[in-house]
Amino acid sequence: MKKLALILTLALILSIPVAAADISMESEPDEDVPATVFDEEPAPATAQEIDIPAPSAILIEKETGTVIFEKNADERLEPASVTKVMTILLIVEAVENGTVSLDDTVTTSARAASMGGSQVYLEEGEQMSLGEMLKCIVVSSANDAAVAVAEHISGSEQAFVTIMNDRAAELGMSNTNFTNCTGLMDDPDHLTTARDIALMSRELIRHEWIKEYTTIWMDSIRDGTFGLSNTNKLIRYYSGATGLKTGYTSSAGHCLAATAQRDGVEYIAVVLNCKSSADRFESAKTLLSFGFAAYTLTVPYPDEVLPPIPVTLGENDYVQPVLADTTPILVKKTDLQSMEKDVELVESLTAPVSAGQKLGTLTVSCNGETIAVTDIIAGDNVEKLNWWDICCRMFSYLFFGGLA
Repeated sequence: MKKLALILTLALILSIPVAAADISMESEPDEDVPATVFDEEPAPATAQEIDIPAPSAILIEKETGTVIFEKNADERLEPASVTKVMTILLIVEAVENGTVSLDDTVTTSARAASMGGSQVYLEEGEQMSLGEMLKCIVVSSANDAAVAVAEHISGSEQAFVTIMNDRAAELGMSNTNFTNCTGLMDDPDHLTTARDIALMSRELIRHEWIKEYTTIWMDSIRDGTFGLSNTNKLIRYYSGATGLKTGYTSSAGHCLAATAQRDGVEYIAVVLNCKSSADRFESAKTLLSFGFAAYTLTVPYPDEVLPPIPVTLGENDYVQPVLADTTPILVKKTDLQSMEKDVELVESLTAPVSAGQKLGTLTVSCNGETIAVTDIIAGDNVEKLNWWDICCRMFSYLFFGGLA
C-alpha cells in the first residue's frame, strides 16, 4: 500500500508542470523582462537606421495616420490577444451608441467560464458589471470576460465575430480575418497584419475614455479580493504610455500594440511574432521614441494674416478669407524652420459670395517638396445688393460725395 501511495504521489507531482506548460502556450508567460529594456536611449537619426528584433512592425501617428516606419507590415500573422483591440473597440462603440451600458449586469455562461489562458476565473452564472468585465479584458486580457461580453452584446461569440470582421472591412483592414474574439487558440485562419492592427488601434484610441482603462497598471475586482496587473509593462515604465494590448501564443509569438502620447502627439507602434517579451517591448519602445524625437504636429497657418478681399455690389464691402482646414500635419522637426508657405488669393469678388466659396490656396512645401495644400475659403456670406440699395448708394455718392 505504501508503494502504491508513493507511486500515486509521484504521478501527481509530475503532472503539475505539464498542465502549467499547456496553459503557458495560451496565455502571457510569466517572463522576466530586464529593466534596461525600458531605458530610453538616443533615438535613431532616421527611419533607415532603426534596427529592431521584431519580424513585423509599423509605426504610425494617430491624428494623421501617417506611416513613419514599417517592416513586413503586410505579412499575415496570428495576433494572439492583440485580437482584443477589436473586441474592445466594439464594446466601446456599443456603449456609445446605447446598445449596452457600462452598468449592465453581464452573466457568465458555461462556455465563457470554460475559457482557458489569461482569465479572471469567472464561474458559470457569476455576474459582474460590463464596466468591470471591460476592465478585466483591457488590463488582464481575460478571455472568459471577453467571451461573456461578446455574448452579452451579440447573443453568441460567433455572432460577435461576424461584427468584428464587418468592422474590420469598414476600417480598411483588408488582410484580416477573425475567427474568435480572444486570440486564445492557435488558429491558422485567425490572421491579421501589423498595418491592420494599427488601423483598429488608431480607431480605438480616438475614444479618449477607454484610456481610463488602458492606462491602469494595477487594480482589483470582486471587492478587492482578486488583483489585476497589466501585462503591458510600458504602462508602468514608459513615459506617456496610453495603452494598448499585449498578446502571446506559442504560434503567434510575443505581440504588442503600444500607444503613447507626449506634447499633444500620439503614436501607435505594432510589433508581431517576437521571440521574447523583451524583444517586443524593446521594439515598441524604439519605434515610439523615434517618433517623439523626429516628428511633430503643426498647423500650417500662413506667415501673415490673410487680408480681407473687396466685394463689388455686395451688402458688405469685404469678405474675410479663412483656411478651410486646420487639421495638423506631421512634419520632421528638422524641417520646421525650412517650411515655405505660398498663398494664392483672388484680388476681388463680385457679390453674391457664399461662405465656404473657394478663394485661393495655401501651399506648404519643404526642400522643394509639397507637403500640404489647403483651400482658402470665404468665412461669411455676402449678399448681392438689390436695385433699391444700388440706387440709394448712387444717390448718396452723387449728392453726399460717398457711398452709403
